Amino acid sequence: MTGLRLALSWLTVLPVRGPADVDRAAAGRAIAFAPAVGALLGLAAAGFAWAADRVGAGLPLTGLLTVAVLALATRGMHLDGLADTADGLGSYGPPERAREIMKGGSAGPFGVAAIVFAVGIQASAVAALAGEGRWAAIALAAAIGRVAVVPACRRGVAAAPGTGFGALVAGTQSPVAGALWALAAVTASVVAVPERPWQGPVAVAVALAASVVAARHTVHRFGGLGGDVLGAIVEICVAVTAVGFCLQP
Repeated sequence: MTGLRLALSWLTVLPVRGPADVDRAAAGRAIAFAPAVGALLGLAAAGFAWAADRVGAGLPLTGLLTVAVLALATRGMHLDGLADTADGLGSYGPPERAREIMKGGSAGPFGVAAIVFAVGIQASAVAALAGEGRWAAIALAAAIGRVAVVPACRRGVAAAPGTGFGALVAGTQSPVAGALWALAAVTASVVAVPERPWQGPVAVAVALAASVVAARHTVHRFGGLGGDVLGAIVEICVAVTAVGFCLQP
């Protein structure tokens, strides 16, 4: 249960206290529980979207408020990580310079644009899903975003120099753990698009593949894995999954 408590304290605003001393073993257990925490966040997001729809908030506002609730529930740290990662990638400098920009504490033009696009895409997709009453799809999109961090922290991935969080979690996950969570996500997503049971698994597979590609590129670009990269991966995976669920081929 130590890993679950630590995951909740890291990934949510819930008043859950993790262990006083955190080593790589404890951090690895917390990352392994990240998808379970994602399921909790997904249920909260879907419940809020349902309530907003019932009180007549309107679809655009329901989508935007649901994304805002997720951001508040996670302290906005994933969006912050996305912005920092975008600024680092946009610097076109060496890894040392990119990491310095990411630690700067302010969002540059690439970071601002990344947040605008991520929030806009996610809110629009959630609004479309809410309009069809597909609350399970909303919950799954948020949960599957957290599944992506497990393969991102797989064995063989090094931490970026000077990243405390990256040093704790990089290389802590076995390939089996990532494969099992991915399989669970693909299986659960069968219910995301009831009239086309194949669409949910395809969307999840594409989203997880995109997150793996993004992780590999950023690890290569920054010289290793850091917490900002994990936040960016979460937001990318949520956006791709939600869009994939609401497409109507």
